[in-house]
Amino acid sequence: MTTMLSIVQVKNNEISQTLSIKKFKLIAGVDESGCGSLVGSVIAAAVILHAIQPISGLSDSNTLNKNKRLNLYKNIIKNALAWSIGYVDVTEIDRSNILEARLLAMKRAVHNLSVKPDLILINGNRSPGFTEIPYQCFNKGDARIASIGAASIIAKVTCDQDMIILDKQYPKYGFAQNKGYLTFFHLKQLALYGPISHHRKSFAPVKHVISDINKKL
Repeated sequence: MTTMLSIVQVKNNEISQTLSIKKFKLIAGVDESGCGSLVGSVIAAAVILHAIQPISGLSDSNTLNKNKRLNLYKNIIKNALAWSIGYVDVTEIDRSNILEARLLAMKRAVHNLSVKPDLILINGNRSPGFTEIPYQCFNKGDARIASIGAASIIAKVTCDQDMIILDKQYPKYGFAQNKGYLTFFHLKQLALYGPISHHRKSFAPVKHVISDINKKL
């Protein structure tokens, strides 16, 4: 079982020795959600936790059941020192690519923080690059580092809430259940009714449906 690292453990054991540990008082964890969805924005979150007020139970949002994830979400937004969201909408995704969208969402989330961090810890092995703030990437950081786990939860719940809202506007696609991801039902409905404006038209399944529709015209 993976042990979640506290802020102190991260500073002592994980951060490169070339960085001065004493500088890091405000540590922001960053993660995103929705990259694999066929619909909507990529959403990233940045969270700065209180160093002396830990939140127990933080982990990779995908390993948590819905109720626990939602309870942690409420705890984070109530008790974190600062948190924020960064969006990259479907138009921007289709204009560039999903990797660039992911990195841009992370950068926006950090820039939207009400408190400027001293250090940024990023889930995964790619960073958007921050010129004024030191940063480090961590594979599976959402399961290892508390602040990244918190960001994972904020991003996931926000993404799911957006899909529930979209489901009320377009109930035929099952967004409340599939969260915009490729399922048999989603693909069937997509082929039957065609994409909506929120679908990512640069993604292969959507692109193929559009191509099939155009052939029939």
